[in-house]
Amino acid sequence: MQGPQAISLWQASAAEDDVAAPLPSSCDTDVAIVGGGYTGLSTALHCAEAGLAAHVLEAEQVGHGGSGRNAGLVNAGMWLPPQDVCAKLGAERGDRIVRALGEAPAYVMSLIERHQIRCEATRTGTIHAAHAASGLADLRRRREAWHRLGAPVDLLDAEAVAAMTGSRAYVGGLLDHRAGTINPMGYARGLARVARAAGATISTGVRVERLQREGDRWRLVTGQGTVTANRVILATNAYTDSLWPGLSRVFYTIRYFQVATEPLGDRIAAILPDGQGLWDTAPIMTSIRRDTFGRLIVGSMGQAMGRLSTRWAARRLARLFPSLGPVRFADAWHGEIAMTPDHLPRIFRLAEGLYTPIGYNGRGITTGTIFGRAMAELLAGGREADLPLPLGAPVPVRGRALRQGFYRAVFAANQALGAI
Repeated sequence: MQGPQAISLWQASAAEDDVAAPLPSSCDTDVAIVGGGYTGLSTALHCAEAGLAAHVLEAEQVGHGGSGRNAGLVNAGMWLPPQDVCAKLGAERGDRIVRALGEAPAYVMSLIERHQIRCEATRTGTIHAAHAASGLADLRRRREAWHRLGAPVDLLDAEAVAAMTGSRAYVGGLLDHRAGTINPMGYARGLARVARAAGATISTGVRVERLQREGDRWRLVTGQGTVTANRVILATNAYTDSLWPGLSRVFYTIRYFQVATEPLGDRIAAILPDGQGLWDTAPIMTSIRRDTFGRLIVGSMGQAMGRLSTRWAARRLARLFPSLGPVRFADAWHGEIAMTPDHLPRIFRLAEGLYTPIGYNGRGITTGTIFGRAMAELLAGGREADLPLPLGAPVPVRGRALRQGFYRAVFAANQALGAI
């Protein structure tokens, strides 16, 4: 197991170096960005490329939140099927964001290739596996919507899924050729490296304690000094605190845990042999993937709970891959996911020159990257009307505490039952 400062396996295995730098002194910038995850780093990179001075302020380390704890599946689209997105947003707006996030894996991979980000990237697709007939019906509906948009997705029968995954536990699946997998911390650190090379400043270990509007500018107060900026992006998503009053109440959080085996070598030759990541259609989903070093990483909703989580993982792998045999586990961790009641992300203008994209519903890699680019385009002179989503007003989630408590209890019970 890793030491107490490690947040995930990805932190130890990332080939990209950590980016750590203190706040140099009180300073001035065009754009101040609070949060050093995908959204903040993408915003910084694209601002710098557009000629804007950008300064990222991260309370911990680059990728400390959901970005470094992610499952690393670079999926297209959103939690909802495309037709449901259009039903909620209207045909024009819905189609715009469905297409933008449908193309998002290609854009993420283009950044990785262009900047040679070392993050174990694979682009052989991901498999959404049907756990039952009801799940397969949902996948057929998704396939129909994506085919209408010309997307390269294939509906698989049980035999095809078994051949691609090494498991006969699924009745079918949806293979999305646009998607892939990455080491999520490697990607975050790579974005940080590239943003700095483009001219952005990144300060870590710097917690913003207060935001103040002074004339037509913003003053960000930290324990190490102040940053004055023309505009501010809050890029904290599920790890949003009390910096802006009430913002943390516009979503609820669920936890997602992962357990990684030790390297298994040839023992996993038949499990996801082409490197696809997998997640299933069960109400409490399970994800499976492998990494460059021959580990299997299995995850589900809930928090890492020591031996209970490793017992759950051992039972789950045994059910999915009976011939695998006993395995030893090297690490377990969990992260927070910002969920919204309608499963759609948000972009808010909280005040003049103060914006936040938030509520990614488990699609942080692609949504964070694309929304970061969109925020930079806006700050470089674009129109609010051209953002991927219409700007909304923050509305607290009703019964947020009860909802979070309910899900945590259900997920803990599921993990306990699955460990038996």
